[in-house]
Amino acid sequence: MKLALSVKDLNLYYGNKQALKNIEMDIYSNKVTAFIGPSGCGKSTFLRCLNRMNDLIDNCRVNGNVFLDDVNVYSGKMDVVNLRSRVGMVFQKPNPFPMSIYENVAYGPKCQGVKDKKILDKIVEESLKNAALWDDIKDRLNDDALGLSGGQQQRLCIARAIAMEPEVILMDEPTSALDPISTKKIEDLIDKLKEKYTIIIVTHSMQQAKRISDYTAFFLMGEVIEFDTTSNIFQNPKDKRTEDYITGRFG
Repeated sequence: MKLALSVKDLNLYYGNKQALKNIEMDIYSNKVTAFIGPSGCGKSTFLRCLNRMNDLIDNCRVNGNVFLDDVNVYSGKMDVVNLRSRVGMVFQKPNPFPMSIYENVAYGPKCQGVKDKKILDKIVEESLKNAALWDDIKDRLNDDALGLSGGQQQRLCIARAIAMEPEVILMDEPTSALDPISTKKIEDLIDKLKEKYTIIIVTHSMQQAKRISDYTAFFLMGEVIEFDTTSNIFQNPKDKRTEDYITGRFG
């Protein structure tokens, strides 16, 4: 199987406090990988390492390697803007820009220098179709994005990420602010998106990890305790701490 990302001996510190310890992980292309674990265990912190979002946090330093196409994203050879277009991000709370639906999706391509209206129209339509939102809003493209429902806003944020033609999409608890119907739509969408993209999702819901992921990593106190196929993690965990967590003995 083709690797999308390969992480070797990654450590992260906030000042003198070590938040991630010796993380090693291979993430496969066109698969959904879920990160589970109790609050504060490092799963979102690790997710943000993959496109260097932690660079934006004062007092944070990372050492180790994250390879994207054999290039370490923490080396001088990797342009951070390019990295974040190749490894897109969808946050916990939908965060559309305060502009029209169309402009939200066109924003990234425009920043990259796409000026041709026909090309932008095509990117917007394709991205919204891929985010399963086009049929809902095709007649309202000039409406304010903030007028959409929470679930629609989150699909718009996914469309905005897709518009950059990423290889990998990071999702940090993308359904935690949504109702069950919107959650189901996003989960169905993730299943469809993995045909084209590699998806990495942080989730507080073990049921969600079980439903939608191919691989699961269990984090505890800044370490990856176990990483395996989702079926092995939930049916045949090798580490007692994993078993205790998924059976509800703690967390």
